Formats: sequence, structure tokens, C-alpha cells
Amino acid sequence: MADAFLSFAVQKLGDFLMQKVSLRKNLRKEIEWLKNELLFIQSFLKDAELKQCVDHRVQQWVFEINSVANDAVAILETYSFEADKGDDDEFASRLKACACIYRKEKKFYNVAEEIQSLKQRILDISRKRETYGITNINNNAGEGTSNQSAMVTTLRRTTSYVDDQDYIFVGLQDVVQKLLAQLLKAEPRRTVLSIYGMGGLGKTTLARNLYKNPNIASSFSTRAWICVSQEYNTMDLLKTIIKSIQGRTKGTLRLLETMTEGDLEVHLRVLLNERKYLVVVDDIWQREAWESLKRAFPDSKNGSRVIITTRKEDVAERADNRGFVHKLRFLSQEESWDLFCRKLLDVRAMVPAMESLANDMVEKCRGLPLAIVVLSGLLSHRGGLDKWQEVKDQLWKNIIEDKFIEVSCILSLSYNDLSTVLKQCFLYFGIFPEDRVLEAENIIRLWMAEGFVPNGEERMEDVAEGFLNELIRRSLVQVVNTFWEKVTECRVHDLLRDLAIQKASDTNLFDIYHPRKHSKSSSCIRLAIHGQGERYHLLDLSNLKLRSIMFFDQDFCTVFQHIYLFRHIYVLYLHLKGSGAIPDAIGSLYHLKFLGLRGICHLPSSIGNLRNLQTLAITGFGYTCQLPSETADLINLRHLIVPYSKPLAYISKFTSLQVLQNICCDQWKDVDPVDLVNLRELSMDSIRNFYSLNNISSLKNLSTLRLRCYVDESFPSLEFVNCCEKLQKLFLYGIIEKLPLFPNSITMMLLENSKLTEDPMPILGMLPNLRDLQLRRAYLGKEIMCSDNSFSQLEFLHLTELEKIERWDLGTSAMPLIKGLGIDDCPNLKEIPETMKDVELLKRNYMW
Repeated sequence: MADAFLSFAVQKLGDFLMQKVSLRKNLRKEIEWLKNELLFIQSFLKDAELKQCVDHRVQQWVFEINSVANDAVAILETYSFEADKGDDDEFASRLKACACIYRKEKKFYNVAEEIQSLKQRILDISRKRETYGITNINNNAGEGTSNQSAMVTTLRRTTSYVDDQDYIFVGLQDVVQKLLAQLLKAEPRRTVLSIYGMGGLGKTTLARNLYKNPNIASSFSTRAWICVSQEYNTMDLLKTIIKSIQGRTKGTLRLLETMTEGDLEVHLRVLLNERKYLVVVDDIWQREAWESLKRAFPDSKNGSRVIITTRKEDVAERADNRGFVHKLRFLSQEESWDLFCRKLLDVRAMVPAMESLANDMVEKCRGLPLAIVVLSGLLSHRGGLDKWQEVKDQLWKNIIEDKFIEVSCILSLSYNDLSTVLKQCFLYFGIFPEDRVLEAENIIRLWMAEGFVPNGEERMEDVAEGFLNELIRRSLVQVVNTFWEKVTECRVHDLLRDLAIQKASDTNLFDIYHPRKHSKSSSCIRLAIHGQGERYHLLDLSNLKLRSIMFFDQDFCTVFQHIYLFRHIYVLYLHLKGSGAIPDAIGSLYHLKFLGLRGICHLPSSIGNLRNLQTLAITGFGYTCQLPSETADLINLRHLIVPYSKPLAYISKFTSLQVLQNICCDQWKDVDPVDLVNLRELSMDSIRNFYSLNNISSLKNLSTLRLRCYVDESFPSLEFVNCCEKLQKLFLYGIIEKLPLFPNSITMMLLENSKLTEDPMPILGMLPNLRDLQLRRAYLGKEIMCSDNSFSQLEFLHLTELEKIERWDLGTSAMPLIKGLGIDDCPNLKEIPETMKDVELLKRNYMW
């Protein structure tokens, strides 16, 4: 991990030397010395990181290297900020030239003095290296950059994620059926189904499987899911359930902010009183947590259910005196081997000798699914018999009295097998609150802002997606949701999060501040604050050289008192209670690359100073945000995700823009998109029939397009779509009077509320690359016809709420590759074509 810090620092020093051509000769020499010394130390890190587990002095040595690297970057960034600030007004600078001489001399002196201090620390680090016997075992020293580049390319090409239906439920099919029977049985009383067992057995996965089951979805009109975790807040849990039931409308959100805990409890009882509901209460640690919630779940004698998952037997047993308690068992050896093989990337490459080794290791996992899938992920990336033998030898060192492998050993070994860049990406998951479901795109953008993703020939977004897919392949990250072959939401298991926090603490990657457990580290560069804001009103952040600060508590506003001090930060992630505004001091965060805000309705004009900003993401249901005209100065912006309320005629200036979401047609109509050469994704709302969308054809690299009409209005002409030659994913929400011709590049399409009067299948069936098609309230006719040789590449078809359709004719050679069919709410469709009857049903709550 320290290698990542040094690589980042060396890169920054190199960039600084290239950009600051007017540096004084002595200062340039000092910086070159720093860069060369850090490169030299880097060659010893591999040996040091192997030794630090058994020698705390070496661990401290690695920690000191991290600290020096971070301080070197901070010093140069401060110098850059001050120098650039002085160059903003050339005329004023000339007028003040004489007055500035003294200040510049002092600035040069301060930088030189701080660099001298760094030199002494580096010399001390070199002396300790010899004392501790740390040697150079990095045979590839000097090749790190090229190796990393090759690895990045390989990852991108080989780790495209394939959905395996959320989780492979080996050996638990009987359990699923047993628990489904309990949930669906004719028992009118509200009952609690408790699932308990040790961490890693798959409690959450089992509960999610039940929650998503089509029979459950059709039986319980109201469903909600909450994660309690060890640190919980009853008010937040109640609000989460209410929002999932009532929706996140502006009125609901404002109402909830005014309620006490008692009010929330009463409000939820009223909401649920006449409904048949299912609520999953995941990861309860204390009985008190359930006691504080259960009063809000009424018993209306209509068959409502609650599912609880917990590691604690007493929590499960006492949740409901007449409820059902299930202790999740370990897998048998046969089931364990089955799971291992299913998760192995290439079973065919496993020769008999490797199979024997794997059998021994799987047996020592004692049937714990998490250990098995992580082991499988590790061995999948260790090719050959010798490498597998090495893994076994390392694991056997930690087995006492010929018993079992501790799951922590397997997790640590899998972590140690990661490359430096993947270690950073994995550890970053630990900065988020426990059990948090994370948006994949958000993780990717944060990694980019933090400098974890190299900027090379491939798009940084694509490279980062490859990193995420690799962690998923290794079973270090779990998939929560996918959408059309792409991961949209993910999480890490609690045990893996614990590992990430421990390793991050060892390497000083980040710190999670909690006043009752520990104080913040003075050398902390990334700080996360979880929990309730009132506990942190005395938190002093003024002496920290923070690179990132992330607040996950919407009541915490003290950050505004210190915001001008955070000149080094790359990431600011902040949730506010209600709607608010950001102070002008935000403009001083010159190095900021990621600004994620929630509940903000106004940004100051100083936002234009953030020339390095890559992502501006403002969320908050029911709120719109006013962006000042100075936003046009954000020349490096790649992702603009803001519900803005005023026209943005300057959008065409964002030549680096990759993603543009939440724009209204009113704001787009005056845009000249010819310079948006990098735009890949466009989402537009409130489209009216009298607008023209023809200028979208100028977006030559557009791959994803979402268009939504104003309520009950139809689209204007869509003929421009055929000119978007790289378009792959198309989402059209609104009435379409006539289908246009589509480009052959289309692979996925959704038509919703189209109300077509002509059968769309003849046109859609000719698309040569279409793999996924979803029609939802899209057609008003009674018959669809799919002729021979049509839909040659189609794999998934969803027909939803086609209420008038009665007949489906399918040519014998049509849809030869189909493997998934979903039919929902098509009440007049009496039968499906014979060739479709063996296709996997994606949903089962359809009506023939």
C-alpha cells in the first residue's frame, strides 16, 4: 500500500517540475532530490510490507514513508495554489510588483525550509532501513509504471462483469423453500422470521433472495428493507422505511424533518395499518434495536411479516415468542466444492493435482460460504500448480492443531494478492458506513478523484470499472443490483469491511472519527465522520492536511467553519439537513476533484475557481439547485449530475464532459453540442413535442441516451437517433407516433409509455446487435409478429403491461439466442410461442 502513496507523490513531484518552469535553480534541485530519493525508497517497500506484520518497527517505518510522501505533495500543492492565485490578475500583479517581492521571497524561503525538513526525515528513514535489514526484493523496480499500465489494460479487457443472478445459492434451495413457506403460509397474525448465524454464512444474501422472490413480490404489496448495524439511529431507520413506502417526494421529506421519534413511529403505524407488508430488518446486533422498532409494525391480522437477520442467537430467539427461528447451517463438503467450482473462473484449467490441493483447502473452510468464494476468487488469479501450492502453504501456517482455516486468514491472503492499485480501491470501501449499499458509478468517480486510477490511453471511467469488476471476480465486493449486464450497486461484507479498516489504519489511508472510540490521527489525510452530528460539535479539523473529507451525517454543519482550511482536499462529500447553501470559501479548494452534496439549493459564484473539478454531483429529492454562470469555468468537469433550475447555455464549453444528467429540454434547446466531443451519456427530461432534438446527432461519441417526455406528451421527430453511430443503450419514455430507424450499434433498448399503434417488432427485429429489449406500455395493438431470422442476437426480452396483446407469432428461426423472458401484466396473452416455453422466466408474476 505504501507503494501507492509513493507512486502518487513521485508523479506529483514530476508534474510539478514540468509545470513550474520558472522555479529557482536551487529549489528545482531540492525537488529533484526528493523525487529520486522517494523512487529509491520505493524499491525497498516490497520487503518492508512483508516484514511489517511481524515487526512493528518496520510497520512504523512504512507509516513514516507514507507521511513524508503526503507532506511532500501538500507542500507543493500549497505553493502551486499561492503561485496561481498571484497570477490571476496580471495587471494588478504588475502594479503590486514591488510590494510582492518580499512576500515572494518569504514564500520561496518557506518552501525551501519545509523541503529541508523533509530531507532530514528521508535521511532518517534511509538510516532506519539499514538498521532494520530491509532489502531490495523488488525485481521489477523501475518498471512499475509500464507494468501498471499493462495490468490496467488487461483488467479492462478480461473482467467484464457477468451477472450470476446475485448469488450462487448452493445447498440452500431447500432452506429458501422452507422459509418461503413460512412467509406465505395462511397465518393472519403478523409474525417475525428470524435468521441467525455467524458472519459469512450468507444471512443477508438469503434474506435478499427471499425479498426479491416473485411470489413474495406479488403477495406483499408493501415491502421495505433497512440495515441496522452496530451503530444505529432509530429515527433514521423509521425514516428509511417511511420513505421506501411513501416515496421521496418533497412534501414527505419536509414532513419527516419536523417529526420526533414518537411522531415517526405513529406515522409509520398509520401507513402500515391497512397494508399487508414485508419488512426486512437486516443485521441487528442488540435486542434493544428490535424493541425500539417493533412498536411501529402493527398487527392488522392480514398476514404481514418481518424478517430479521442477526449473528446473535438471543436476538433471534426473543424477537417474537410465536415467530419462526432459523439457524443458518454450514455447507457440507460436497456443497462447498460445488460452490468453489461455480465461482472459479476457469474450472477446465484445474488439473488433478490442483484439484487435490483445492479440495484440501476447501475442506478447511469448514463450509463457510464467504471463505469459499474468496478462496475461489484468489485461486482464479493464481495460475498454475506451484501458485496454488504457495497459497496452501501460506494458509497452513495459520492452522492450529489441524483444525480449520480462520476466515480472516483467507481474507488477508486474498487482499495481499491484490496489486497496489487494487489494494487502494478495495480499502476505500471501508470508509463508508457499515452495510451501506453503494452506487458503482459513485465509487468509480471517487477513485478517479483520489488519484487511484491512472490517466492513460483508456478512459479513466472504463479503467475504474475494470478495477471494480476485478474485485467482484475475487468475491471481495458483493453485487447488490445490476442493470443490463452492468453493476449498479455493490457492498462489502462486514468481515471484509473490518479488514479494510484495519489495513487502512496500518497504512494511514483514511481515518473514521468516532469520539467514543478514538481520536483522529494528526497525520490523517482522509477523514470520514459517521453517526450523529451533535456528538462532533467540538471537532477541530484545523491542523489536518486532509486530502478528503466525507460526512455521512446530515446534521453535521461544522465543516463550514473550517472549509477555507481544506486547501489540499480532492474530495468533499457532504449531506446537509434540509436545503442549504455553500459558503463562498468553497472557491478556495483549488485542488478539489469531487464535490458531492445533498440538500443544496444554491452554489456561490466562487465555484468557478475549482478548475480541477471532475465531478459535481448534487442530489436531494424534491430540490433543484441554481448553478451560477461561473460554472462555465469548470474546464475539467467530466460528470455533471445536478437537478439545476436555470438554463445552462454554456454547457458546450465543457469539452471534457462525459456524463450529463438531469438536464431539461428547456435548457438544452439553445446548446450547441458540437464541442461536446467526449460526451458518452445524456439524460434529458421534460421534452415537449414542439422542441427539436436534432442537435443530439452532433454527439459523435454518445453511447447512452435517456429521453423522457413531459407528462402525456409525445416525442418530436426521433429521426436524429439513426445518426448516433456509437449509440448502444437507448431509453425512451413517452408517446412515439412513429418508430424511427435506429443505428445498428444499439445493444439495449427500453420503450416505455410509447403507445405505438403499429407493431414495433418488424423494425426492432432487424437490429443486428440488439441483445436486450424491454417494452413497457409501449404497444396498443393485439398482435406482435417476429418473422424468421429476426432478433438474431437477442438474449433478454421483457414485455410489461401490454394489456391489449392477445397473440404472439414467432418465426421458427427468430430469437435463436434468447435465454431470458419476462412477461408481466399481459392479461389477454393466452399463450406464448412453443420455442419460448423452455426459456428461463425472468419474472413469474405474469398472467396467461
